[in-house]
Amino acid sequence: MPTVLQYEFMQHALAAGLLAAIACGIVGVYVVVKKVVFISGGIAHASFGGIGLGFLLGINPVLGAMVFTVASALGIGLVTRRTRLPEDTAIGILWAMGMALGIIFIGLAPGYAPDLFSYLFGNILTVPTSDLMLMLILDGVIITLVLLFYKEFLLLSFDEEFSTVAGVPTERLYLLLLCLVALTVVVLIRVVGIILVIALLTIPAALARQLTHDLKKMMGLAILAGAVFTLGGLWLSYLLDLASGATIILVSGTALFASFGIARLRRNRAREYGQPTNIS
Repeated sequence: MPTVLQYEFMQHALAAGLLAAIACGIVGVYVVVKKVVFISGGIAHASFGGIGLGFLLGINPVLGAMVFTVASALGIGLVTRRTRLPEDTAIGILWAMGMALGIIFIGLAPGYAPDLFSYLFGNILTVPTSDLMLMLILDGVIITLVLLFYKEFLLLSFDEEFSTVAGVPTERLYLLLLCLVALTVVVLIRVVGIILVIALLTIPAALARQLTHDLKKMMGLAILAGAVFTLGGLWLSYLLDLASGATIILVSGTALFASFGIARLRRNRAREYGQPTNIS
């Protein structure tokens, strides 16, 4: 691995992995705690419409994805909050419409979309400098908003009803949280692709939640886990000549299930020796 670090594409891949870990570590904790994983999947898949729009207009497809993810996040949030349409139905409709628009836009675009596969399944080895800069800016936006509204997001995540009674504008905060999810999806698209975004968004946070219930510590652990999974998956994909995005997800999933097994062994051992079990 050290010998290949001399290449620019690998340096970009490492930088993209670290930037992705920061975004998914922070926002992924809210996704897991608030239980909006399915909504996150809908936002991610709806972003395909933006990818197609980017190809049609001849602009960076990631910029198109950013517009579509934010619009989808607001659409899902408003529809589920202000109509009688069930949440899963609204998500499914916007999910399908986003994908359908992407297919139509790509079909209308002149020529052939050569790197479409990388947007669907990710290719961290092809992240250009422009996308790295965009990821860096989005990370900055995510960190700033979380720092500004940390207490409000904390209340929203754990007790939304109390937040409403206390006068907290829960609907606006909820929509803002979904927009943060949308921005995180954009950060992760070039790393693991639209199809696999939801896994990297949730697995590090789910692992961190087993180790602590403190939200700040959970975010720190999730960022660390995301960085280890991304860089470890990248290293394995290089050694074994495998798809980078899929390898990152498999490394993440394997680590999560291994942690479940370790936690269960510890609980069984604690019961065997009559010790209190406080392992989540």
